[in-house]
Amino acid sequence: MNNTYTSLVKQTFHFPQEGFDQNEEGYLEYNGLDVKSLIDKYGTPLKLTYLPKIGMQINKAKHLFEQAFKRHKYEGEYFYCYCTKSSHFSFIVEEALKHNVHLETSYAYDIEIINRLYQRRKINKETYIICNGYKQKNYTSRIAKLINAGFKNVIPILDNIEELTAYKRSVKQPFRLGIRVAAEEEPNFPFYTSRLGIRAKDILEFYVDDIEGYEEKFQLKMLHIFLNKGIKDDIYYWSELNKIINLYCQLKKICPELDSINIGGGFPIKHSLGFEYDYQFMINEIVSNIKKACKKAKVPMPNIYTEFGSFTVGESMAHIYSVLGQKIQNDRECWYMIDSSFITTLPDTWGIGEKFLMLPINKWDNEYHRVVLGGITCDSHDYYDSEEHINEVFLPKLKSNNPDDADNKEPLYVGFFHTGAYQDQISGYGGIKHCLIPSPKHVIVEADKSGKLVDWVYAKEQSAQSMLKILGYLR
Repeated sequence: MNNTYTSLVKQTFHFPQEGFDQNEEGYLEYNGLDVKSLIDKYGTPLKLTYLPKIGMQINKAKHLFEQAFKRHKYEGEYFYCYCTKSSHFSFIVEEALKHNVHLETSYAYDIEIINRLYQRRKINKETYIICNGYKQKNYTSRIAKLINAGFKNVIPILDNIEELTAYKRSVKQPFRLGIRVAAEEEPNFPFYTSRLGIRAKDILEFYVDDIEGYEEKFQLKMLHIFLNKGIKDDIYYWSELNKIINLYCQLKKICPELDSINIGGGFPIKHSLGFEYDYQFMINEIVSNIKKACKKAKVPMPNIYTEFGSFTVGESMAHIYSVLGQKIQNDRECWYMIDSSFITTLPDTWGIGEKFLMLPINKWDNEYHRVVLGGITCDSHDYYDSEEHINEVFLPKLKSNNPDDADNKEPLYVGFFHTGAYQDQISGYGGIKHCLIPSPKHVIVEADKSGKLVDWVYAKEQSAQSMLKILGYLR
């Protein structure tokens, strides 16, 4: 019986598959990258960002919407916005902007990023800037400054009725706005209605009382919805989507300026080799539902905006760790201790039980067994014990049955893939981490002007001195 890790993977999944393969030496390749050579060059723990994946994802979504528009003879336009809160790093946002996307913001400091991008000629005053979130004065005032500076397509999305007052006072020229529709939460959520947005039943009255008749000063352009559960083929999603489509049809009859529906983000990404999701089917159904409702109501079809964050950047990053050693604590649990921490580098695994696509880089010809991965903090919750497709973790044994095997001399390297969204923002990039575990070295792989892949260090491993300075021990 073949009990190697290779046999386990190939018996369980189709392998190799897009983004993952093995080279002739048996080491894992990620998007064609020789991960082992990067480990040899930079060491572990290692954060790896593969920038070309961002453009691949953007172009994939654009193509799928283009196909759906052709199939259904849809009369509106499609606009792809990148959700900056997924990853604010300049190299991420600028890579996305190379592929003709627009931007969505969430807080006041995002507007400072917009200003810098404009100064660096990465965007222009025609770029759509969709401004979401519950806004304080420091946010609304920055939005107003953008509009007053001539940014033609800045669209503040009203999160509450009172927000409009801030723009009435500070915006000095005609502008357009959107309204976020408060979605009903899914049945297993502790709240009935999202805290974000305006209740659907209040929007028509709000429009008539506060927006209609002021067309020379401001116009309602967009209805916005976002569902925490994401874009999934279930009754909950289609019910909430159809609510906003029907609301659009009602408003369009009295508000000719309204011309867009923003369905937010929510496309899933691959967190397992067994991942299956029919993107084309979902996009076809979204487009079809909007068209059918508009035809029935005899109103023009709206432009469709999306705000993909995780879908854009999630699959572009990996975290690579070394297994420092093995601990047998009882007759059932074998611990592999990694050279970093899940709490500090992949906080979603700890905070919301998120699972990422996990594969070993080497030792695929060794026998496999069940393990629990442990981080090096003193927190009992710093562990990883199940995968997306199974409530267990299987990895190769640290040594093969052949004592003369040269592979026994190198440690087992474990990769967590598609980790590019939110992890740095949630963990606090470059700050103080639990047990003072340092942020790992961060390496960028990008294509140069000739198309050749080059790698470079964006950030070295966090030093003790940088932490001591933050904590006040160095002045």
